[in-house]
Amino acid sequence: MEFSHSPNAQHYIRTVQQFLRDEILPAEALYLQQLQSGSSRWVQPPIMETLKSKARSAGLWNMFLPEPEHGPGLSNTDYAPIAELTGHSLIAPEVFNCNAPDTGNMEVLLRYGSDSQQAQWLQPLLRGEIRSAFCMTEPDVASSDATNMQATARIEGNEVVCDGLKWWSSGLGHPHTRFVIFMGLTDPTAHKYRQHSMVIIPVHTPGVTIKRMLPVFGAYDEPFGHGEVRFDNVRVPLEHLIAGPGRGFEIAQGRLGPGRIHHCMRALGAAERALQLMIQRGRSRTAFGKALIDLGGNRDIIANARIALEQARLLTLKAAWMMDTVGVKEAMSEISQIKVVAPQVAQTIIDQAIQMFGGAGLSQDVPLSALYAYARILRIADGPDEVHRSLIAKLELKRYENQ
Repeated sequence: MEFSHSPNAQHYIRTVQQFLRDEILPAEALYLQQLQSGSSRWVQPPIMETLKSKARSAGLWNMFLPEPEHGPGLSNTDYAPIAELTGHSLIAPEVFNCNAPDTGNMEVLLRYGSDSQQAQWLQPLLRGEIRSAFCMTEPDVASSDATNMQATARIEGNEVVCDGLKWWSSGLGHPHTRFVIFMGLTDPTAHKYRQHSMVIIPVHTPGVTIKRMLPVFGAYDEPFGHGEVRFDNVRVPLEHLIAGPGRGFEIAQGRLGPGRIHHCMRALGAAERALQLMIQRGRSRTAFGKALIDLGGNRDIIANARIALEQARLLTLKAAWMMDTVGVKEAMSEISQIKVVAPQVAQTIIDQAIQMFGGAGLSQDVPLSALYAYARILRIADGPDEVHRSLIAKLELKRYENQ
């Protein structure tokens, strides 16, 4: 098992570190100020487009894609530490055009999209000119079991007709979002994993109604946002069907593997920043005649945080390495393992940092409350912990069937 990074990856790691330190972290306060002072919470802060332009000029663009014609051509193992760096700031992924759900949608269109779909939707995404959303989860069924899906994507002649209610459609509020990828039931008589299809639906198509934006712990995550959206007799050309009818689950599995690596490494990056802030606070703040770092069990908290971070990082790198060497199918257990471990480690460390900051940790003066929400969301998004544990156990038990 080899985790050393290629010379190409090492170059990007150093360059991203410098860009993060010199450009992104100093701009966080301005980004928040522009967001709050705008005419609407759903307007792109101008500083984001400035940062995106700088990042693209520096060649720090689409680094998540292994195809060299679209970026630096990094493997999952090589991109993992870069994803971790982007997790240090909630605005960094968009700066580098490496933000979900656009990353997953780009992977879908690149690997399953037709030439016309790639020309119309993928290319603008790759250039960072537009954004997108992914509509799979539904409010009226247990979406942890995706076969429960009630929304439909029926084929009628030369059209696909989509109906249903989706929610937690991340990115739906962004002013640059131009389309969603919708997953719906096409043939209920087919095998349960061949019943569903994915369809490209422009957001301004008649019948698409954003019913509301959903807050997370009271915050709307603007201008990105998470929406509840109704599809009522939404008709698009048959050419908007991705890869053909019944391919929805196949596409979803191909989409989720790399995305979970990205999520987990970003979560560990958030935890690293929280640990750094916690140490800085502990050393600079005095209470009861001592530095906070020397009170109670704070040194043990820091030591345990470092141990947990290293363990989670090594497991995530192993999963990335397995994806590169033996494929997603053989790495399914490890991918689920990291999806359970990394967000929990991040949530715990960020929570401890909030405690060290006291009331300030709950404010927007430091990014800890937003990082905490991100880590907590990940324990539900892309499959809740319980579903991943169930898969891990199933695969583990299978190893002993003939013993």
